[in-house]
Amino acid sequence: MAGVATETASASEPIEQATAGAVDRVAVALGLGASSASGLIFEIVLTRVFAITQFHHFAFVTVGLALLGFGASGSLLAAFPRLGRGGPRRWALIAGLQAIATVTAYGIVNRVPFDSFSIAFETTQIWLLVFNYLVVALPFLFGGALVAILLAGWDQDDPIPSNHVYAYSLVGAGVGCGVALGALPVVGGVGVIFLAAVFAIVAAVAFSLALRPPKRWITAALTAGAAILGLAVAAPPSAFDLRLSEYKDLSAALRFPGAEVASVEWSAAARVDYVASSGIRSVPGLSFTYPGSPPPQHGLTFDGDDLSPVPLVGPDDGEFARYVLGSLPFRLRPAADVAVLQPRGGLDVLVGLVNGASAVTAVEPDGTAVAAVGREGFDIYADPRVEVVTEEPRVYLERTDRRFDVIDVALTAPYRPVSSGAYSLAEDYLLTAEAFATYLNRLEPDGILSVARWLQLPPSEETRLVALAAGAVRQADGDPAESVAVLRTYALVLVLAKPAGFTTSEVEVIRSFAEELRFDVVALPGLDPSDTNRFNRLPDDEYHRLATALLGTGDPSTVYDASAFDISPPTDDRPFFAHFFKWSQTSEVLDSFGRTWQPFGGAGYFVVLAVLAVATATSLLLIIGPLLFLRAGSVRASSNRAWTLGYFGLLGVAFLFVEIPIIQRYILLVGQPTTALAVVLFSILVASGVGSLSARSIPWLATALVLAATAAAYTFALPMVTGWLLPLPFAGRVIGGVVVLFPLGFLMGTMFPNGVAHLEATSPALVPWAWGINGLTSVVSATGAILVALSFGFSAVIGLGAAGYGLATILTWRAIRGSPAGLTAVTRPG
Repeated sequence: MAGVATETASASEPIEQATAGAVDRVAVALGLGASSASGLIFEIVLTRVFAITQFHHFAFVTVGLALLGFGASGSLLAAFPRLGRGGPRRWALIAGLQAIATVTAYGIVNRVPFDSFSIAFETTQIWLLVFNYLVVALPFLFGGALVAILLAGWDQDDPIPSNHVYAYSLVGAGVGCGVALGALPVVGGVGVIFLAAVFAIVAAVAFSLALRPPKRWITAALTAGAAILGLAVAAPPSAFDLRLSEYKDLSAALRFPGAEVASVEWSAAARVDYVASSGIRSVPGLSFTYPGSPPPQHGLTFDGDDLSPVPLVGPDDGEFARYVLGSLPFRLRPAADVAVLQPRGGLDVLVGLVNGASAVTAVEPDGTAVAAVGREGFDIYADPRVEVVTEEPRVYLERTDRRFDVIDVALTAPYRPVSSGAYSLAEDYLLTAEAFATYLNRLEPDGILSVARWLQLPPSEETRLVALAAGAVRQADGDPAESVAVLRTYALVLVLAKPAGFTTSEVEVIRSFAEELRFDVVALPGLDPSDTNRFNRLPDDEYHRLATALLGTGDPSTVYDASAFDISPPTDDRPFFAHFFKWSQTSEVLDSFGRTWQPFGGAGYFVVLAVLAVATATSLLLIIGPLLFLRAGSVRASSNRAWTLGYFGLLGVAFLFVEIPIIQRYILLVGQPTTALAVVLFSILVASGVGSLSARSIPWLATALVLAATAAAYTFALPMVTGWLLPLPFAGRVIGGVVVLFPLGFLMGTMFPNGVAHLEATSPALVPWAWGINGLTSVVSATGAILVALSFGFSAVIGLGAAGYGLATILTWRAIRGSPAGLTAVTRPG
C-alpha cells in the first residue's frame, strides 16, 4: 500500500506543479487585465469630470495624461530597475498604490482652486495646472509600471511571453471601456472613479494570489479594501462631490437667491442638471416690441454649462413666442410639419406650437433632458402634436424617409465671445456642410431650413452660418441670392434657406415681419442697401456686406481669405464650427495675453500649442533621462538604442494619429463623444490584444507592410463606411463600427510585441525603455493630432499615422536584415 501511495504521489507531482504554474499565470493575467481596465475606466471618466468641472480643453488632454503616466513608468523602471523587483508581492503593492492614487488624485484635483480664466495673467494658476496634471498622471504611472515589469519578465522563473502580457493589458483596457460606458448612467461620474479604484484593488488581490507561499492576510486585507471601495461606488462620500468652475452656467444660475438643483441625471453623453430658479429669463431673439414680460422658466444645464431654458407655460400662455426672431419660418409656413433638432428644454418646440405648427418632431439625443422636463416642469413634450425622437439629429435624418415643411436647428449654446477661443476644440456635427446638405434633402419641395446663431463682432460665427447655407444651396443646384434670407437682432442672427427660392409674396412676408417687430434684414432677394441697418443700427454694417458677397456669384474663397477670422464652412472631416483662428491673428492674440479677461488667455489654438510644447519637453526629458542614470553595458551602451527610439517612437505617434481621428469620426456614427471614445477604444484595444497574441505566428515585415497600406486605405474608406452605417439602428452602428475597426486594430496590435521580441533577443535591458518611449511619444502625438485636425482635417491625421507606420516598416526591415538568423518572430529567452 505504501509503495502504491508513493508511486501515486510521485506521478501526480508534475501535474500539481503544472497546475500551480497555470494558476499563477492566470492570476497574473487577471491582475494585469484588471489594472489596465482600471486605467481606462479612470481615463474615460476623467473626460467627463474635466468637461463638467472645467471646460472642453481640459477634457481632451486626459488621453495625454494617461499616456504620460504610462510612458513615465517605463523611463523610471529603465533608470531604476530595482523598483520593479520583488515579484507578485511588489506587483500587488503597485496595484494597491494605483487604487489609492486613483481616488486621491481625483480628490486633490477636485479641491485645488484652479481658475482657468485667469491663467494668462496669474502665474500661480499655471503652476496649479501643472500640479493637477502631475497628480492625475500618478494612477497611470502605477498601472503602466505593472505592464513594463511584466513585459521585462523580471522575477519570473517561467516568464509570460511578452506578446501575451501586452495582449492581457490591451484586452483588459478594452473591457474597461465597456464598463465605464455602462456604469456612468448608473452610478454617475464620482461613482465610476471609485469603480476604477475597485478594479485596481481587484488587480492587487489577483497578484496576491500568485504569491508562493500564499499570504492569506494580504489577500484578506485587499479584499476588504475592495469591499469598502465598492460601497463608495454606490454611495460616494459627499466630500467627493464635483466642484464646478465658478464660470460655468450652473454655478452662475445657483448664485441667484432661491435657486436650487431639482434633479441630476447622468448619461454617457452628459450630466444633466435641472435648475429651479425664478431668475432664469432666456428668450433669444425676443423683439423689443413685445409688451409683456418673459415667461417664467427653469433651466437645464449639460455638463454644468449650456443652460437651456425650460418654459413653464404652455401654448395657450405663450404669446411671447410670436415676438421672437425664430417665429419667422412659421409665418411663411402656417400649419407646418416641423422637425426641431436638439430642442433641449423645449423653447423652440413651444415657439413652433404657438405659431401654429400642426406637428412637431422633437429630435433630442439626450433622453434624460426630456425626462427631466416632464418630471420637474411644464411638459411641453406631452403636447399631442409633439413626437419625441431620442436620437442624434443627423442619424435620425439619415434614417427617416419623412420630409418636413420646416427644419429648425435649435440654438443650444449660450453666447460666448469668439476671441476667447474657449470652444475651438468642440466638434459640432450639426453645423457642417454635410449636415446642411442632409437638412435640405429632408425638406418638402417648398420647405425651409431655419438656423439661429449669436451675432459676433468682428463678424465670425453668423457669417460662417451664411457661408454654410450658401454652400448647401449651391450643392442643391439653387441660387443662394434667391434662396437665403438673413435677419438679425442686436444679438442674434437667423438664417433661412429655401432651395426652391423665395417667392415675391414670401419676400413681402419677411419684410413685413421685420418691420413689425423691428428686426434688421441682412440679406434678402431684391434687398436694397437702404433697407438694411434700420433698427439695431451699426456704424458699419459688415454683416450685410459679407452676406451679400457670400450669396453672390463670385468665388466665396475670396471672402474667406479677406476675413479676419476663418469663416469657411466646416465639414465632417473638420467639424470645428467654433474654431475661427487664423495665423494672421497671432500677434493680436499674443499682445492681449495678460491684459484681457478671457478663458485660457486667448485663442484656443494657443492652448493646444502650449500643451504640445509642455508635452514635448516633458517627453524628451523622460526619454533621455534613463540614459543619464544607467551604467555602461545597459541602455547607454546598447547599439540598439537608436533603433529602439525610432521604432517605438514611431509606433507611439502612429497609433494615436490613427486612433484620435477615428474617435472623432465615430462621434457622428454613435452620436456621443464618450460613447465614441469607449466604442473606438474597445474595438481597437481588444482587436490589438488579439493581434498581439498572434504576433509571434505571423511574419513581422509582411504584417507591417499590410498595416501601413491598411491605415492609408482607412483615410479614404472611413468617411464612406460611416456614411453607409449611419442609417442603421444604434446597435447596428455600434456593431458595424466595431467590425470595421477590427482588421486595423489587429494589425496595430502586432507591431509593439514584435518589436519587444526583437529587443528580447538582442537587448533585453531596453524593454522598459521601449515601453516608456512608446507612451511618451504618444503624449506628443495626442496633442499633435488635434493641431493637425484643426488645420487640415481628420483624414490628414490618419494619413500621417499611415506614414508613421510606413517608416516603422522600414525599421522593421532593418531589424530583420541585421538579425543573425533573419529574425521575424522570437520567444522570450528562458
